Amino acid sequence: MAAGLRFDGRVVLVTGAGGGLGKAYALAFAERGASVIVNDLGGDFKGYGKSSSAADRVVNEIRAKGGKAVPNYDSVEDGEKLVKTALEAFGKIDIVVNNAGILRDRSFVRISDEDWDIIHRIHLRGSFLVTRAAWNHMKNQKFGRIIMTSSAAGIYGNFGQANYSAAKLGLLGLSNTIAIEGRKYNIHCNTIAPTAGSRLTQTIMPQDMVDAFKPEYVAPLVLWLCHESCQENGSLFEVGAGWIGKLRWERSLGAIVRGKNQPMTPEAVRDKWEKVCDFDNASKPRSIQESINVLNDALSQIESQGNVSMHSTSSGSVISSAVDTANIIGRELATKVYTYTHLEPILYALGVGMSTKDPDHLKFLFEGSEEFCCLPSFGVIPAQTSVFDGVPSLPGLNIDFTKMLHGEQYLELYKPLPTSGQLTSVSTIADILDKGSGAVLLVDVNTYCGKELLCYNQFTVFFVGAGGLGGKRTSEKAKVTVNPPKRPPDAVLSDVTTADQAALYRLSGDWNPLHVDPSFAALGGFKKPILHGLCSFGFAARHVLKHFANNDVTRFKAIKVRFAKPVFPGQTLQTEMWKEGNRIHFQTKVKETGEIAIAGGYADITSALDKPSAWEPVKTAGLQSDLVFEEIGRRIKEIGNELVKKVNAVFQWNITKDGKTVQWTIDLKNGSGEVYQGPARSSADTTFTLSDQDFMDVVQQKTNPQQAFFSGKLKVKGNIMLSQKLEMILKDYAKL
Repeated sequence: MAAGLRFDGRVVLVTGAGGGLGKAYALAFAERGASVIVNDLGGDFKGYGKSSSAADRVVNEIRAKGGKAVPNYDSVEDGEKLVKTALEAFGKIDIVVNNAGILRDRSFVRISDEDWDIIHRIHLRGSFLVTRAAWNHMKNQKFGRIIMTSSAAGIYGNFGQANYSAAKLGLLGLSNTIAIEGRKYNIHCNTIAPTAGSRLTQTIMPQDMVDAFKPEYVAPLVLWLCHESCQENGSLFEVGAGWIGKLRWERSLGAIVRGKNQPMTPEAVRDKWEKVCDFDNASKPRSIQESINVLNDALSQIESQGNVSMHSTSSGSVISSAVDTANIIGRELATKVYTYTHLEPILYALGVGMSTKDPDHLKFLFEGSEEFCCLPSFGVIPAQTSVFDGVPSLPGLNIDFTKMLHGEQYLELYKPLPTSGQLTSVSTIADILDKGSGAVLLVDVNTYCGKELLCYNQFTVFFVGAGGLGGKRTSEKAKVTVNPPKRPPDAVLSDVTTADQAALYRLSGDWNPLHVDPSFAALGGFKKPILHGLCSFGFAARHVLKHFANNDVTRFKAIKVRFAKPVFPGQTLQTEMWKEGNRIHFQTKVKETGEIAIAGGYADITSALDKPSAWEPVKTAGLQSDLVFEEIGRRIKEIGNELVKKVNAVFQWNITKDGKTVQWTIDLKNGSGEVYQGPARSSADTTFTLSDQDFMDVVQQKTNPQQAFFSGKLKVKGNIMLSQKLEMILKDYAKL
């Protein structure tokens, strides 16, 4: 039998612990070794009066059984006093159970301002004040467990309890946010909606039910959620009579009620109302990101109305209704070995439009060139067979070669690709999504040379007509596209594809007859064969490489695209590009029609200064940030050992001004810490890029770092969570 849950050495504050649920919690914690602060103001259930007797009785009962407890008679509106009692009696605070509450039940129209305000002051504001008082103590000790007490009235509503219901659901929102903010400090916060006999439920329950719903049937859940071994966080539970159930949000798939370039009308809402309210195959969003992502999906669908929105791939499949998604996610599709000589990179370069007419292209077309190298986008070639050969073997899939579309592509390179050799690609199903009109498969592919990881691809594959699986619509694992800035492009490059472009590109391994056989193309609904989406991808990638990296393949780090419209061989591809720091946003249009073929694209290009082997300090006069880094350096010399223990990370800064970039590194991982100008000597855990002025605004707290990040002024690469530690350093040690 598993060992019992003990709380020896833990200090627990229970509010409203003079009776009912609070008393049950206090007795249960004390019985299992905790030191308990029994808080109770001693008033009646409407909040009138004050007495020490309720708290004293519970404390005496605990002490009589050999437990440790002290009373507190303050209102929860004096949260600091409650926590002070814990610190003075036991030296710390580990667990807070926000249980105190009162009732002022009235029908909605009879609620007075006082009845409304006092309910919110005690339930919602009181829980906030007590939790805030305990927060920094929990944060500093890297442990905390918090319980918020909601109610079925807050979740579902209840006649005569509008004030109480509003406060109780407000506690759920408070708890959800605290759970997010506290996670990195091992502070967990959960919400319970208990049904138990108490003085608060006597007004709405018959006495026999009050007697049956014992508080002792709720306390075990609270103790489990507060134990150090419990990792539950940000959750909501209903509990009573020995039963416990977890709740979550559910959302219908909804309906799009406007057309492209059309107004949205109430009549359209009326006509789609049944679908808006249809919970068949509903999604269950778990975060604000998942909540918002569905809007991005809707916008994409609206923009692509009436058009083929994605590029057909080299094989096809439709998901059957009986597919077991849990069995698919995380499944390894295939491991494929790709052996090649210099011939394949040259053939690929020709396939994406390179020509000896351009002298800059020679190093990609001639194996005898001193600079002979692979185009970065060649990284999709060894990966593709492990995807499209593996998908048909998944259980629950019925093959249909005309129904599988290649929706998006992401490629990230960790080092330049060799011009010949043997590469091994391992593909895995990252996620499967239900888009209503179809299903999306996210396939991750890691490509190795020996044991060394060379590149990573994510293929987004759409199965037409395969929706209705009942799964989620979005995934945090997806690499997302980014819309370009709303200003004229910084550069535009064009290339005419040849009539034989698709016939040439397919020799790199995509043998789908859709791109060469007119009769097969007709089955897919096209008037003639279309160009491979990855061929257009290759054109766009080399446009970015040429204009912003001078064809230096070592500077090309990542690229993401969405295939929006088909391209026919012979049409002109025009790539519009916008530079934002080291990220190049782009979209590719068919020049003859003006339609966007590749949307939401971006490529990450490192500055030449980011290459350690060729790095030299850049002399840029008048950088304000230099003074900050020099000051941080002086402080680190004084307390570096302490900071290394707290932070354990290397931060690299790319500070831009007048088109130039100066790099600084704050090393709080090695030795006693160090600040120096230049790129990180070892790999940086987090890299920040922003202008000199924006840096100063963040340091001087004129700009919130989160605002700078979401507005695009601050770009972060690597472990973004470590930036929380760096923010502390900038505030505490860079005050000039």
